[in-house]
Amino acid sequence: MADVYLAEQRALKRRVAVKVLKVELADDGTYLKRFEREAQAAASLVHANIVQIYEVGHIDGLHFIAQEYIRGQNLQQWIGRHGPPDLPHALSIMRQVAAALTKAAEQGVVHRDIKPENIMLTQSGEVKVADFGLARVACREGEAVDLTQIGVTMGTPLYMSPEQIQGKALDSRSDIYSFGVTCYQMLAGSPPFTAETALGVAVQHLKKRPPPLESLRSDLPAALCRLVHKMLAKEPDDRCQSARDILRELRRIHLEEFQDNWPEDLPGWESTGLELSADSGGQVTRQLAALMKTSATVRTGRRMRRAFWAGALATFLLGAAIAWFATRQPPLLAGIPTRESLVQEQPSALLQYLHASRIGTKEAWESVIEYFPDKEHLCSRAKQQLARIYLSEGDHDRALILFDELALADEEERELRAFGLAGQYLVLTLCGEYPEAAVVLDELSEVGFYLRDRQMRELVESAFRINSSQLEARTALDLEQFWDSHFPEDE
Repeated sequence: MADVYLAEQRALKRRVAVKVLKVELADDGTYLKRFEREAQAAASLVHANIVQIYEVGHIDGLHFIAQEYIRGQNLQQWIGRHGPPDLPHALSIMRQVAAALTKAAEQGVVHRDIKPENIMLTQSGEVKVADFGLARVACREGEAVDLTQIGVTMGTPLYMSPEQIQGKALDSRSDIYSFGVTCYQMLAGSPPFTAETALGVAVQHLKKRPPPLESLRSDLPAALCRLVHKMLAKEPDDRCQSARDILRELRRIHLEEFQDNWPEDLPGWESTGLELSADSGGQVTRQLAALMKTSATVRTGRRMRRAFWAGALATFLLGAAIAWFATRQPPLLAGIPTRESLVQEQPSALLQYLHASRIGTKEAWESVIEYFPDKEHLCSRAKQQLARIYLSEGDHDRALILFDELALADEEERELRAFGLAGQYLVLTLCGEYPEAAVVLDELSEVGFYLRDRQMRELVESAFRINSSQLEARTALDLEQFWDSHFPEDE
């Protein structure tokens, strides 16, 4: 519908995003009115969690909207890099999007295209809802301005409400459904419904119930899973009736989980996981490269196919390690001299955790455990980040201690257990303890579904290939036979 450009507003010396209506659409009266309607809808919504419109106009036949430039990434991109967020960050995202939808509903605006791509995450931790291009604005008399042509379905099928698919009248509860789909994908790692065609997805939105979220994320509060499923009710009357209701429920869940009020300080989204310097990343890369040089020279009497695996593995594992660190930027505060050994205690455990997320250092994560040892959930998440850092520094002993502890998580914390076992397997492989690693892999295979950390999954697969090149076929797991049965080669 429109092309978007990055520009500078000279008068205020600020960057702006300029959305220009495609030339071929400017002559179409319906599209032009739709484009103008977007500006009217969005310009009326002045809120911290909504992308702000600065100016609307046209020059030499080009119709444009100048709006706030968001330096960051959208939720879809963030999930693609990091996987599903932990509970504190998930609640922060949901809270801020719900606040934006509350404001929109108060102004009589239905977004009609809520999806991860339209949820922007700024570097300062703010969440902003973008693109009201499909917005429907209610008139003062209560009637709606609807410029959608008959037979034209707008929005994105993966996130459409049942009533939107059926072409029925929409209100703010349609956005709540789409927000529910977005939350489900954010928390589970995949949308509730998928199919090869838009029609196939639409049919599922109309008739099928999504898989229970609690069965996919046992670490989440049951109340949060219930809230998401209520947002996904097929009938609008069965859903949360307003975004304000969602805010109230999120506040209640927050209080139950963290025993304190909403934090005013927000995490920087680039620092929610392990953020490492180029030096530490290079160190791990060198460790893996050295390991692969050793792997390539052992057991020369094996079949030609094993020699191929040993050579191919060097490229794969080194590439995985490089990708792990290359896709991550330094912490927001990197390069600023600080006394990291004296991390200040925050008023609550959640604020301490968010503070650690922003800094991303060992001392910051250790402060969560030191100051709030009774907050088991946050301490476990802090230990995950510490284990990553120790692993990157080559401190395998300390990393293994934490991975061992996480691997002992109870049945309800299967995601933590999977992460711990994956770490054990990786460390043992890096240390050349291949038989011991094979035993751990046997345990990991039972909970491997819950290993949602994408970088860890890639490294575990790489470590698996190292083990398959090092262990004889008579070992307990017979790794090479296992791999061949899943990825058969042409003879």
